[in-house]
Amino acid sequence: MKFKPEVYRIPDERMKSFIDPEEIWGYINSAKPTKERVRQIIAKSLDKQRLNLEETAILVNTTDPELVDEILQGARTLKEKVYGNRIVLFAPLYIGNKCTNNCKYCGFRASNKDAVRKTLGDDEIVKEVEALEENGQKRLILVYGEHQNYSPEFIAHTVKLVYGVKKNNGEIRRVNINAAPLDIEGFRIVKESGIGTYQVFQETYHPEAYETYHPSGKKRDYDWRLTSLDRAQEAGLDDVGIGALFGLYDWRFDVLSLVRHTNHLEACYNVGPHTISFPRIKSASGLDINDKYFVSDEDFVKLVAILRLAVPYTGMILTAREPIEIRRQVIQFGVSQIDGGTKLELGSYSDAKNDNQNLNREQFQINDNRSLGEIIDELIENDYIPSFCTACYRLGRTGEHFMEFSVPGFIKRYCTPNALLTLTEYLVDYGTPIQKEKGFKLIEKNLHQLNGHQDAVEVRKRIDKIIAGERDLYF
Repeated sequence: MKFKPEVYRIPDERMKSFIDPEEIWGYINSAKPTKERVRQIIAKSLDKQRLNLEETAILVNTTDPELVDEILQGARTLKEKVYGNRIVLFAPLYIGNKCTNNCKYCGFRASNKDAVRKTLGDDEIVKEVEALEENGQKRLILVYGEHQNYSPEFIAHTVKLVYGVKKNNGEIRRVNINAAPLDIEGFRIVKESGIGTYQVFQETYHPEAYETYHPSGKKRDYDWRLTSLDRAQEAGLDDVGIGALFGLYDWRFDVLSLVRHTNHLEACYNVGPHTISFPRIKSASGLDINDKYFVSDEDFVKLVAILRLAVPYTGMILTAREPIEIRRQVIQFGVSQIDGGTKLELGSYSDAKNDNQNLNREQFQINDNRSLGEIIDELIENDYIPSFCTACYRLGRTGEHFMEFSVPGFIKRYCTPNALLTLTEYLVDYGTPIQKEKGFKLIEKNLHQLNGHQDAVEVRKRIDKIIAGERDLYF
């Protein structure tokens, strides 16, 4: 099967940069936190109202330990109010690491001669997906380098291929995408394959810093990348994810820029981002940057909590870049999605012998190597509901429709019941005896705590149907 290379078009003249560094630094430099003001801002967020740039700047400038702790506790409370105690699980699947860019922080950079370049063939993709399904995964994010071989037609083909793989009771119910920016027609092609979220991370929103880190390749075009999700919206792809790679520039600037990006999408399309991601710089083959802007653990925890408060309705993704201890800490303060059982080397899920990381074959180093089962064990131990829910995507609760439920916090009425149903599936099909015992106790506990968000009797009926052999039940 031949795939035509993508033709990059001249950017649409409507789509200009909406990031003004002077404006953002103006907010940061003028923000003066006081106890009264910080507490007012936290209260506004707890009322499920998105924060503006001035309010976000006050939070990022807050250093008083007492107030920082109130920010953290506010984020914890807000996450519980909006999303409940469920944590959505997914796995990344790298399809190809060919790349024409030369990003100084990435192991895929074109000038990295040590990198082993590979693109999975159809048979290899099927084997990878089967291995993931055998572990209980239901949600994947497919990752591609930026290369002419990875055209919209190729991406769409791989998505359809993944959806077609069924292993016993296993199936992938939602495929998200992390790939290069596309033109409007390219986004239309990918959308028609049935994807969930399309992620494009700006890395850093500061134009001069961005240029420094991207000396060559298509990714050097700051505006083309910044407006990529505008083109997705124009194409009818209304479920998008934004993110910044913290450690490239001052974290305060990029936090405010993520909020500015959210403002822009809401103002232009009435739809904010479905997810915000906040990976930190980690080791990679060919890493070529200094540590001037690296983010401390303390500041990382704080910025995650601030993002939770700033955009109450948006899902927040914490990846296995972070060590176990930080993941345990940060998950309390607003994170709603994490990856589990992650392997980044191409072809490594189906290769049982491949248990060691090879940085020459990976984009970056992961620091949480636990299996999906181990992560689920810990979540259950800590009263979190592991969830593989994909109901919103499949029932059309995306874009403006998703905003109608998520902004006022109504999405919880679906999140918790659907999390209980998908956890039941996992326990029945893949759980160990000990996992089942603890997991069903957690399910029973949460059935008693639904508090009118759903009909507990109906949820219990569906749980019984799953135990009896039915699958894929959801609200």
